[in-house]
Amino acid sequence: MIILPPPLPDIILDPIVRLALAEDLGRAGDLTTDATIPPGTPLKVVIAARKPGVIAGLDVAAYALKLVDPDVKLVIEKPDGSRLEKGDIIARLEGPARSILIAERTMLNFLGRLSAVATMTRTFADRIAHTKAKIVCTRKTTPGHRALEKRAVRCGGGTSHRYGLDDAILIKDNHIAACGSVSMALERAKAYAGHLRMIEVEVDSLEQLKEALPHGPHAVLLDNMSNDMLREAVAIAGGKVVLEASGGVTLDTVASIAETGVDFISAGALTHSAPNLDLGMDVV
Repeated sequence: MIILPPPLPDIILDPIVRLALAEDLGRAGDLTTDATIPPGTPLKVVIAARKPGVIAGLDVAAYALKLVDPDVKLVIEKPDGSRLEKGDIIARLEGPARSILIAERTMLNFLGRLSAVATMTRTFADRIAHTKAKIVCTRKTTPGHRALEKRAVRCGGGTSHRYGLDDAILIKDNHIAACGSVSMALERAKAYAGHLRMIEVEVDSLEQLKEALPHGPHAVLLDNMSNDMLREAVAIAGGKVVLEASGGVTLDTVASIAETGVDFISAGALTHSAPNLDLGMDVV
């Protein structure tokens, strides 16, 4: 079951959306609309899907519209997380033509990008639905848009790894190299962390996994292991620690990885390789 996230709070959306609108409006505003559309001209439009997918980002689009003109009426027909077929109407807008045309591209840019992430996530999640594994996004996000993209992952049925460097301890290969060993890195991390701070360690061999387990990490990231190695890692861990597979995960490989028995599979592709979902705004 997919538990949809609530809309992001305005304090997070505001700087992102204002920057996007300012980028489009520049120094002089919408010259085309100012030149061709008389003030007071009414307009009715729909936002529709031109391809199948999963919608996400309506909270951002709605906030962009509110900043341009809070008097434009927005009715959402397909809420975030909904599966879309080609031609489905996602939302209806009614109000001053100038306002709608000014907001159009910014709204569609956010919706297309975030729906792409949700669609990619749902595709991955569907491939592993027959297993216990869950698909997880990473920090490989568009700079400045992490909160938006990680919410879109949740709309697609995935979940999140760390949001940033500050919400969990993840000991990676370079940390281990700098410390000298998996054991030393974990000892230092456990001495530093409070009782509520999660600790995960990345290992790239079964020997490192065996070294890590006695130190009681909350999770172990199995990096770039073959499926045979993943199955052996699951057997070695014996359900005593959460196991996450990572490294080069694709739609072609994710099902076989999930079938090894790991708990989570992290894939940067959910955010860095999702192709834009084609949506359009049409006059009705």
